[in-house]
Amino acid sequence: MLNNVVRSVAAGLCVVVPLFLLALAWRPLTHGHPAHLVLLGAVAVIGVALAWWAPPWLAAVLAVVLLAPAVYLQPFAATQDTGDETVLRPEGPVRAGLVFHPGARVDHRAYLPLLRRVSEQGFLVVVVKEPLNIALLSGDTAPLRASHPEVPVWAVGGHSLGGVAASGDVLADPSVRGLVLWASYPTGDLSGRAGLTAWSIHGGRDGFTTPQDIAESRSRLPADTRFAEIPGAVHAFFGDYGDQPGDGVPAVSRAEAQDEIVEQTVAALEAVAQ
Repeated sequence: MLNNVVRSVAAGLCVVVPLFLLALAWRPLTHGHPAHLVLLGAVAVIGVALAWWAPPWLAAVLAVVLLAPAVYLQPFAATQDTGDETVLRPEGPVRAGLVFHPGARVDHRAYLPLLRRVSEQGFLVVVVKEPLNIALLSGDTAPLRASHPEVPVWAVGGHSLGGVAASGDVLADPSVRGLVLWASYPTGDLSGRAGLTAWSIHGGRDGFTTPQDIAESRSRLPADTRFAEIPGAVHAFFGDYGDQPGDGVPAVSRAEAQDEIVEQTVAALEAVAQ
């Protein structure tokens, strides 16, 4: 009797929890990469199957193992209805292009308000829909760039973990001429990368990518990298997805910080376009 109860609870949780997560983040999940919906479906199907196949104690353990990543990967949703475009085009001629990787577990739509303002200055921006909202899973972005032959020169960029992925794009493709890091730094060594225009834009009160982290990243970037600190800004100010637990305490408004982030990003792309 007890065994059946344990099995029923394990199976029920593997169905109810994914449904709850889907309802809780309906818009970011249905507008993002389909891998997240596949994950939730797989958790339900596999969890129910294992609950009735495995011994009760193992079924309970497996239910936790399956559900933990699904809960952890729940995205930070955009705080406003921004649309869900992934290609932002300027009205006039395209001066340069930017492939942008969102931060880990962040709805890609949270970056559209800032990136639209960047695009309006003459830049085509392609926002990557990351599998499970994890930039390192996006794979090679060269096909995205190749699909826009009208772009004369490309930069890549990203926020937080997205910046790490962008740095990987630079290492993989010597044709990329610019790197724009938002509260991020490379894990690989780009210091010897000739012809790369690199900008590191970061917040002075960031609780995740701290000013010390940025200082320590200098040796991995080209010597002429431009470092721009946004005084008083925190990690979550680089997008519109609300507050992020563990972040720093801001000393400036989100709007003021984002004005400076946009200005510095436009300046970076203008340098790439020269």
